[in-house]
Amino acid sequence: MTPLLLGLSGRTITDDERALFRAANPAGYILFARNIDTPEQVRALTADLRALAGRDDLPILIDQEGGRVARLAPPHWPEFPPARRFGEAFAVAPVTAIEAARMNAKAIALTLADLGISVGCLPVLDVPVPGAHDIIGDRAFAQEPGAVASLGDAVLRGLRAGGVVGVVKHIPGHGRAATDSHLELPVVTADIAALETDFAPFRALAAAPMAMTAHVLYEALDPDACASQSRIVVAQTIRAAIDFDGLLMADDLGMRALGGTLPERLAGVIAAGCDLALHCSGDFAENAALCEAAPHMTPQALDRLARAMAWAAADGETDIAALVARRDALLVSAA
Repeated sequence: MTPLLLGLSGRTITDDERALFRAANPAGYILFARNIDTPEQVRALTADLRALAGRDDLPILIDQEGGRVARLAPPHWPEFPPARRFGEAFAVAPVTAIEAARMNAKAIALTLADLGISVGCLPVLDVPVPGAHDIIGDRAFAQEPGAVASLGDAVLRGLRAGGVVGVVKHIPGHGRAATDSHLELPVVTADIAALETDFAPFRALAAAPMAMTAHVLYEALDPDACASQSRIVVAQTIRAAIDFDGLLMADDLGMRALGGTLPERLAGVIAAGCDLALHCSGDFAENAALCEAAPHMTPQALDRLARAMAWAAADGETDIAALVARRDALLVSAA
């Protein structure tokens, strides 16, 4: 198995993709709007991916945070609020907001599970600061790390009860970035004492099954490499200081924060200690170049992947409409 989570070009697996994926055996896949049409089409696609891989526990990921980051949209799927809405409610009625966030996440999970999608890329645990780039913006719950941790925990519990694996992101924290890492490398100059605020939600939720790195350079941690490609940040901050021992995936290799060729970027994140790397474009030539360059997953990474995919524990409730109605009533009561 190769340490890649790959995007697809369209709504079905092409013949070329099928041959490539069968030969390379990537760890999993990630879906985007270009892969989405109807519920029946998505179910057929995810079933085809599982059959091709020969793994019922295949990681099939999607970004379905709510708000502006939602690959599943009306008319086939409901809209979900952005994380900030729950942070605003938390400021008024913390217990109510936590329950609303849990129900919202469970409704998201049930939506995903119905489609054969096994991993939801949420919650965002970044703690934004004034003046930071809006790439995080309302995707963040709040500016207070305790609120972020409490609401993030509620999201993880909701996802788990809905039968879907959660991913905390963007470890060790993207909230101070003044630029968009999709376009360039953000450089954070804050000292370690200030960065403790960023680490706090991730440390509180260190038992999460999966985490996604930030393509951000923290001068106080490693002045020479961004977190995703820094052995120092992965070993000393993410694994040691934050104490995260779950599956660590690098954010998209196609983002311009990273330099070099795609195979060089992959080599960098794997050498730094990431278990897996995302590549989201769905471009066949790019996927082929990465598959050719990819090493085999390490035994430790395979163990982390197995543990992560066994984390979800659906509780049997399946009424999405009832969860959404209860969520909305709670949010109104906390307004």
